[in-house]
Amino acid sequence: MSSSYLNYAKTDRAAHIWRYTPWKKVHPTGSINDIPKSESPEITISLVDGTLVPEGITIGQASDSDIERLGHELDFDDGTAAPQFIAALAQNTMVLKIDNKIKIETPLIVSITTSGDICASRLLIDIGSQVEAEIITVIEGNANWTGILREGKYGSNAIINDVVTQITGNRLVRCDALSLGRDAQVKAGTVNASSSQAKIDIRHWLNEPGSSLKVNGSILSSNENHLDSHIEITHTGKETHSRLEWHSACGGKSNTTGTGMLRIDAGAKGADAGQLFHNLLLSEKAKANSIPELEVLESEVVGCGHGTANGPIDEQQLFYLSTRGFDEEQARAALIAAFLNTPLSDMGSHQLHAWLIQRIEKHLNMI
Repeated sequence: MSSSYLNYAKTDRAAHIWRYTPWKKVHPTGSINDIPKSESPEITISLVDGTLVPEGITIGQASDSDIERLGHELDFDDGTAAPQFIAALAQNTMVLKIDNKIKIETPLIVSITTSGDICASRLLIDIGSQVEAEIITVIEGNANWTGILREGKYGSNAIINDVVTQITGNRLVRCDALSLGRDAQVKAGTVNASSSQAKIDIRHWLNEPGSSLKVNGSILSSNENHLDSHIEITHTGKETHSRLEWHSACGGKSNTTGTGMLRIDAGAKGADAGQLFHNLLLSEKAKANSIPELEVLESEVVGCGHGTANGPIDEQQLFYLSTRGFDEEQARAALIAAFLNTPLSDMGSHQLHAWLIQRIEKHLNMI
């Protein structure tokens, strides 16, 4: 795997997926040919309500057959060194398995707790057919640099809400490579609350007929944080559906970039895809970039669309809240919370939403 990474280490800056940051600055040591030693995070599973995890749900060391069955080709394109690098860096590969027809009434928490200078993990997601579950993956800890690679498959007819919450306060590189089975219905959420530098590359493949995907992002950026997100959804199967909605609230001198690529391959008849980026600028020195892209190779599609919008807090909304007894600080906080809550509330059940709000509420005061 290390030799595979070295084939991609010298990534051309113009082709690099995080277009405003060269790979050298993303790499933990800055020496792109270096594959340093790393720590392995502690990974545990539990249920939100504290009850026992049901039988049929396990996390453990992945076998070679697990990697062959669930792993993806990690050379996404010429501009992506990160997945290969994390795979080479990780000391072990874990697998989260949920057996066929398992139905979980309360959200499952996957806790990834990092430590040390450099920490990396490769986590395989193995969701069986007809599974109904909500999964919250929490990335936290004090590692200076964290690399997380998630790969796997959602089984046929599965109904899954899969949310990743990033509350590590330091540098984070996260790559997802996940595919949907026939008629699977997936909501994939990302919540960023405190990373100082986060580089996120999320890829989903809708290879089977009837699969449906909603990707939501709720990104909080403050101080001098630099957060880049790339989301790519590829439609290959017939009658597939996807929506991408990404909200970023940027304060201080922070900088966020969101790029979305919706790709509809030839033969994906009846595909329906759309994406929308919203950026809320909370200071004069905050910056936000959005780059929505479409690549449509099939003529018989339901629809394809994209849009983006940037702007400050609406003065009329501030005035309205002031007439209802809010002071300026309270009104501002309420509008920021409402903006971030729009995609957050669409990530899953009331129980999942309440848990997310409780975990990130304190970070709203940072901006």
